[in-house]
Amino acid sequence: MAPKTPRKRLPPVTPEEAKRLVDLVDNAIYDFEGQFDHLEAAIGMLFVGRIIGWRPLVLMHNKRTIRRVEQDLGIELRKYLPEETPISEKSVAYKAVKVVGKFWKAVSGDISIENRRGAVKRA
Repeated sequence: MAPKTPRKRLPPVTPEEAKRLVDLVDNAIYDFEGQFDHLEAAIGMLFVGRIIGWRPLVLMHNKRTIRRVEQDLGIELRKYLPEETPISEKSVAYKAVKVVGKFWKAVSGDISIENRRGAVKRA
């Protein structure tokens, strides 16, 4: 059996970053009005986006979903999350778009990307 390759990891969350995330989520919950499953999905997107960056997220989700998440959390994902991370290429679609080099055309739907909605490869 071949040895496992080491997984790419992000640096540990600093206490300041952890507090910022918890405060953001707490405030979003307290201020939220609407269907709670939308808020739950928004919080999930926030934490996944912290790991993979906003570029893979906007590739996987339509503009309406991104706007709803930003409204529910009270943030702009592009200002709050990193653009990409060492783990961004776990998104097969994002990796393909990087190779093609036409990110915004893929986001707008001008070019077709197979498995755009979230196929993820194991690290």
